[in-house]
Amino acid sequence: MSGRELTLLTEGAVELLGRIPRGSNATFLAQVSCGHDSAWAVYKPEAGERPLVDFEPGLYRRERAAYLLSEHLQWGIVPPTVIREDSPLGIGSLQWFVEGDFREHYFTLYADSPQIHHILLQIALFDCVANNTDRKSGHVLRGHDGRLWGIDHGLCFSADFKLRTVIWDFAGAPIPAALLKDIAPLAEDVPPEVAELLDHAEATALRRRVQRLLREGVLPVDPTGMRYPWPLV
Repeated sequence: MSGRELTLLTEGAVELLGRIPRGSNATFLAQVSCGHDSAWAVYKPEAGERPLVDFEPGLYRRERAAYLLSEHLQWGIVPPTVIREDSPLGIGSLQWFVEGDFREHYFTLYADSPQIHHILLQIALFDCVANNTDRKSGHVLRGHDGRLWGIDHGLCFSADFKLRTVIWDFAGAPIPAALLKDIAPLAEDVPPEVAELLDHAEATALRRRVQRLLREGVLPVDPTGMRYPWPLV
């Protein structure tokens, strides 16, 4: 994506268009506008977050951290995401809206498009690094241009291992050498822009997850068969 997206998200006037249904937390479709240029975005205000026992308020920071981690790896998995304090309902994350066929999701993409399995495996590895607790099938999108995206990363980066995902088709598969090379620096240092959005224990746990992935060289297996989010889609 170009700098246009980040300019609109960072500087554009934000207008709420409506609430996006089905989410546990309040999520809104918004329009961001700079002059004659405008686009849609997904707005998640802290004020709309449901209290959780295992995550502190401020899930919007994790949305931003996931984007920054994806960009640091140069994987381009997460749509551009910023934090805005001046949005209509207060501080929250603002993410570029991916336009696509929403009848498609991880299960259909895996079944119908074997040529993109390598990208789905990359998303699975990203979730292991970020400790994604909520990778539903509907959180994998294909844009109109064919590009794959992962969305909804508010429940990531816990210091405790909490991986819950529908992407278990690659369990036990070797991690390609190129991807291991990409994540290897994270074993020693978490990018400062990511670390400042997490606490010390969460940043330390991220490094340890990467160290384990490098040591084992394969994607994890779920021996319990229980590490799934709900609902699945």
